[in-house]
Amino acid sequence: MPLKSSYSDKLKQTYQNLLALLSDRLSLLATSELPCLEEQLANVAQELAQAGIPESVWVSLVDGCYATLTPATSINYIKPRQVTIIGGHGRMGRLFREQLSAVGHNVSVLEQEDWDYADQLLSQAELVLVSVPIEQTVDVIKRAAKYLSPTTALCDITSIKTQPTQAMLEHHSGSVMGLHPMFGPNIKSFLGQKVVVCPGRNDDSFEWLLDFIKSQGGELIVCTPEEHDQMMVIIQATQHFCRFSLGVFLAQAKIDIDRSLTMSTPSYRQEIDILKRLFSQNPHLCVDIMLATEERCQAISSLANTYSRLARLVASKDRAALIQEFEGTKSCFPRFEAIPEKTTSNALLSI
Repeated sequence: MPLKSSYSDKLKQTYQNLLALLSDRLSLLATSELPCLEEQLANVAQELAQAGIPESVWVSLVDGCYATLTPATSINYIKPRQVTIIGGHGRMGRLFREQLSAVGHNVSVLEQEDWDYADQLLSQAELVLVSVPIEQTVDVIKRAAKYLSPTTALCDITSIKTQPTQAMLEHHSGSVMGLHPMFGPNIKSFLGQKVVVCPGRNDDSFEWLLDFIKSQGGELIVCTPEEHDQMMVIIQATQHFCRFSLGVFLAQAKIDIDRSLTMSTPSYRQEIDILKRLFSQNPHLCVDIMLATEERCQAISSLANTYSRLARLVASKDRAALIQEFEGTKSCFPRFEAIPEKTTSNALLSI
């Protein structure tokens, strides 16, 4: 009992210390110009490693403080806009509808059964946002463009950008922009989230929308549609395939996931969390991301060939060849800040 009581007292004191430090942090941030999230997250990797604190914990703390303070510092008068979201009852469309409606914009929804009212829903809109499955996006853009006024701004939020942007530029004479939210529909706000922006035509027409995303703590990354699609082959398609394959493997092997988590490393728990999120999604979305373009299919096929080649080296127990592969690859990655010597062995064991 004395040991338990002593532990409880220390834990309570730690809580009190944490609360005092968080209070100080919020006070300091509130009394000066609020630093952007990037500044608050930068250059802490080595300190976190030395303290044994996962970076995700620090990110959550910074995000939470930012969310607490931004409502008081970023609420301004917002001119209500007329917005129509094609596919607004889908999960991502619903997210944008809720976020835009919450700050006073007038948001309408056009779904498959609503095309008889397309002229009413689209012709008067200041912004039309296309949020439909990848394989339907170009056809929907072509269909919607017939009803748009030249003063209507048109954008899409699908995960490929070259073909939709080309279709919008070709079929609509007004303002055009491609957006790709780099997150799923389960988030509560844009805080700490990235949105890729692919300019098309008359970017100024979208300034209010981009300013809104930034005011909510979102980060905008500007690039061409072509660069975006090249990056997404790696960032999205091959990553989805890796995790899709791992999930299928674990299911086929009949692994008791809950039991495995009782003896897991932090990185394994993180990977399982990612798999849970992946397999909680609509399967059509996951498959569409992998099959969206021929480049994605080819990259996944090439990745599978690499898996097979390395697996043959493992099967033959070719240690030298595997080490050679490792050494030849590591120069492609930015140098990781070394963890202090006393913690290195434990860090390696936890990977």
